[in-house]
Amino acid sequence: MNNGFSTGEEDSRGPSDQICCLVDDGFRCHRQAGNASYSKRIQKTVTQRRLKLNLDPVARHIYICDYHKGVIQSARSKRRRNKDSEDDSNETDTDVPDVDLLQLQVNTLRRYKRHFKVTTRPGINKAQLADTLLKHFKTIPVIEKEALSFFIYMVKSNSNKLDHKNGNNTDTT
Repeated sequence: MNNGFSTGEEDSRGPSDQICCLVDDGFRCHRQAGNASYSKRIQKTVTQRRLKLNLDPVARHIYICDYHKGVIQSARSKRRRNKDSEDDSNETDTDVPDVDLLQLQVNTLRRYKRHFKVTTRPGINKAQLADTLLKHFKTIPVIEKEALSFFIYMVKSNSNKLDHKNGNNTDTT
């Protein structure tokens, strides 16, 4: 199959001994490639959903890993579910997981609002407050590597942020 990305010779081996052909946010994926290929249709979905995925120019095949296949399928199904609401606004939530703030108590939502100094009009109901706070939540930048590193450190040191605030550091090492 020659579609401009690879020759039949490289593809004849199959994906079993190849790594994913995608670059994810500037980093080459090192997961094992599956049977799914990075077709023109998938490229269109990636572009429309503004996913930070690109075909590695040095890749000799177009097979993608199961992880990226799931990411792309999730973006595609999210587009179907939210088509009307996303077409009306310029917001995208490809990097932010779905969070249902309505599950939280009103007092918790108010504490979040007060902590981040989010302004709202007076007298709004819980659903409106949750919606406003969700928009704010999606704007908070998170550096995933730092967050994971900090989390692992805190788990290994058997402490948390509250311990440090109260001056009760439980770390005995």
